[in-house]
Amino acid sequence: MNRPFLGFGLGLRKEHYDAVLAEHPPVDWFEILSENYMVQGGKPLHYLDRIRQDYPVVMHGVSLSIGSSDPLNLDYLRDLKSLAERVQPEWVSDHLCWTGVGGHNFHDLLPMPYTRKIARHVAERVRQVQDILGRQILLENLSSYVSFEDSEMSEWEFVTEVVQSAGCLLLLDVNNVYVSSINHGFDPMDYIRGVPPERVWQIHLAGHTTNASGKIMIDTHDMPIRDEVLDLYAHSCELLGPVSTMIERDDNIPPLPELLDELQQVREVGSACWGMDA
Repeated sequence: MNRPFLGFGLGLRKEHYDAVLAEHPPVDWFEILSENYMVQGGKPLHYLDRIRQDYPVVMHGVSLSIGSSDPLNLDYLRDLKSLAERVQPEWVSDHLCWTGVGGHNFHDLLPMPYTRKIARHVAERVRQVQDILGRQILLENLSSYVSFEDSEMSEWEFVTEVVQSAGCLLLLDVNNVYVSSINHGFDPMDYIRGVPPERVWQIHLAGHTTNASGKIMIDTHDMPIRDEVLDLYAHSCELLGPVSTMIERDDNIPPLPELLDELQQVREVGSACWGMDA
């Protein structure tokens, strides 16, 4: 599929706008949260326009609700398409989930039973979205804390069926794979081996924590990447080949130099696997 390789990136956060513009840090690309910029004017767009002049950008959303039974939100898709036309991102992504039903938004990324009927439902909606946007999209796997008795297949089989049927691409969140593997007791490498490598166009890495009981892992995006996730990333790199990789940090956001040090660690892991200079 002629997968592009952007290198190693960061999620663009408002705390770092000024530092990015003043210091032009060694980041290969940035991912933006689409909903933060789907407005007419204002500071976020002002900064984004300036940063976009110097860096490739990808768009990542949280409101597509592709798994919902509600009709697609055409107003949202119109605004998303308008932002994409302005930003000219390398690609646009969202999550393989639902976020609301009956017109109510739960403001969370909610899982679905892994059934063939739901896979067909999601794939049809993805095809409609891609027709509206005029481009392929990427879907991201969730971190999971519940399982469903109705499920007919593993998560990676479900993901594969959706992306292949819809003709879309995959944003592989390696931290989410690890978190879900602990919560549900599967081998995370079974997941990595189970998705079609040619569909994986981006990788997310992030930190996670455990709940008060210490029995459930939670994808929190508020701390550095754990060593076990970096190890899983290294194995993923060996299987998938060069994939554009970035760090997500959404809370307890450190100064930019700390994230750059962490990004350099990720760069060294990926580059070693792919025989590249770090």
